Amino acid sequence: MSLTLRTTLGCTEAVLSDDGGLKQFYHVANILSQDFDVNFSNKEDDFDTIDWEFRFKGHNMTLHYSIYNGISLFPTKTRDALNKDNKAVVELANVLELKLLNDNGQRNIA
Repeated sequence: MSLTLRTTLGCTEAVLSDDGGLKQFYHVANILSQDFDVNFSNKEDDFDTIDWEFRFKGHNMTLHYSIYNGISLFPTKTRDALNKDNKAVVELANVLELKLLNDNGQRNIA
């Protein structure tokens, strides 16, 4: 897994896994919930995408899954995101990447 940053949404999007599946999405959500005490406030599950919103250190973020583009993290406001929101996404994504690399899928998903 290699962290990729892109700006096609008008904000910084951190791609955690460009080929990640549902199992990995739920694994990332589980890490956010358990290790970072994140509560998902708005969950939108569609046929080919999932968007779960949450607050982290005062920033509104979205954990995103797409069957076409994998798993990513971005500011919820996308085009209206502030620079500090974009930086927070990169900071969290870097920590998540390390946790995922060290985890090696050993965690149970509820």
